[in-house]
Amino acid sequence: MTRPPDIRVLIGDDHRIVREGLKQVLGDLSNGPPEMVVRAEAQSGTEVIEGVTALGGADGLDVVLLDIALPGRDGLDVLQALRRQWPALPVLMLSTYPEKQYAVRCIRLGAAGYLHKSADPDDMVAAVRKVAAGGRYLSAATAEALAAAVGGSGARGAEALSHREHQVFRLLTAGQTVSEIGAQLGLAPNTVSTYRARILEKTGTKNDVELALYAERHAKPPPSVA
Repeated sequence: MTRPPDIRVLIGDDHRIVREGLKQVLGDLSNGPPEMVVRAEAQSGTEVIEGVTALGGADGLDVVLLDIALPGRDGLDVLQALRRQWPALPVLMLSTYPEKQYAVRCIRLGAAGYLHKSADPDDMVAAVRKVAAGGRYLSAATAEALAAAVGGSGARGAEALSHREHQVFRLLTAGQTVSEIGAQLGLAPNTVSTYRARILEKTGTKNDVELALYAERHAKPPPSVA
């Protein structure tokens, strides 16, 4: 019997310990066939694009595991670029942000699935297998968020932010100044200030300190159910 081809993966995450952990999970729990092989790693959005290009897109890869919070071009920008250039290449998004904040946004932009980094390793392997086979992986929390969006639930707080507002929101709560954000995103400082004002209004916060506290509260994953 012919052995099924390996599932070829590129991991995009700026933390080496996370990349090593993902490689271990995919290697230890990949009781194939098919087995999972990490063909490349990247620690920035630009490196993800370069890595996928070097491997020939869907010709050399089966899945891209992509973190949202990448330096430079963030994961959502990279997701859109990958979908434009290689629409047949599945992208599975990884994040520390709760599903209600980003899952719907990622799925609408073409992601094949969304995983919280605290997900059970078995679920992560199952997700990679499913999207590599052409399916879409939706955790219970992601499915709930999608159902709420389809049901017309009004977006509130961080969920109501546009893509660019989300970028500025993430960088503000990481402690970057308006000037630093402008330099990173290629925006004029007054444009960043306009985005900041919209973010404060939508999140119901008054200043950067309150915004950071808001982000901390909403970044905590939901408690696991035994």
